[in-house]
Amino acid sequence: MAISALSVFKGRPFASSFNSPLRRKRTHNFPVRFALKNNFSAATPSIAMSDDNSRRKLPILLFDVMDTIVRDPFYHDVPAFFRMSFKELIESKHPTVWCEFERGLIDESELARKFFKDERYCDMEGLKSCMKRGYSYIEGVEELLHSLKNAGYEMHAFTNYPNWYLMIEDKLKLSTYLSWTFCSCIFGKRKPEADFYLEVIDHLKVHPSSCIFIDDRMRNVEAAIEAGITGILFKNAELLRKDLLIHGIDISEIEDTKTQDVAAEPLE
Repeated sequence: MAISALSVFKGRPFASSFNSPLRRKRTHNFPVRFALKNNFSAATPSIAMSDDNSRRKLPILLFDVMDTIVRDPFYHDVPAFFRMSFKELIESKHPTVWCEFERGLIDESELARKFFKDERYCDMEGLKSCMKRGYSYIEGVEELLHSLKNAGYEMHAFTNYPNWYLMIEDKLKLSTYLSWTFCSCIFGKRKPEADFYLEVIDHLKVHPSSCIFIDDRMRNVEAAIEAGITGILFKNAELLRKDLLIHGIDISEIEDTKTQDVAAEPLE
């Protein structure tokens, strides 16, 4: 009888990362195991040779953006902008228009026209300004990204978002730490569609097990696992740091060095 990953840990602490395929047949001979707190063997990050013979530090880190790296204004700021409750917004909003926008199938003018079911006026410029004001780093995440970059890890955004990701970039400069490589508006696909994950792997030209995917939505994490990618369910920056350590990514030495450098700075 199949047992869900979550029910296994009912009533006891558990790590939010998994690296065993769920609901898929094994297609390789690698050992299947869950990454559990106090019951794991951390893998050592390695260097791989890609097709162009350049050296790459593994694993490659794939980050969801909204509510994983960046606060999503949709749930609180946008309803307030329209003077609605979140429930009222969902009930009055067109059911598919945002997903179409995320896929790059429609432009802003079409979004504005179809945003509400009854096609009432939508202040698109005001909505964009509201969204941009609401973008901010999730607590502790920017510092974690900084340490991962200093440790030499390759990082990519893997996100369902329209071309408004450029507004996020303009305000928060995520490209300081990672590449906006896998955006739904560019590929015309959304998580958790299997094809999107397979396209990511094909683009990176690595074995799926050489990637770690971090997302705040379990269904997206499960889809990554089904594709053979290690998945981590994001809760907060501190737990993510611990989950990465489970998978052999130890940045404590880099962070300790940074702390020592700050302490050594002369006081004015």
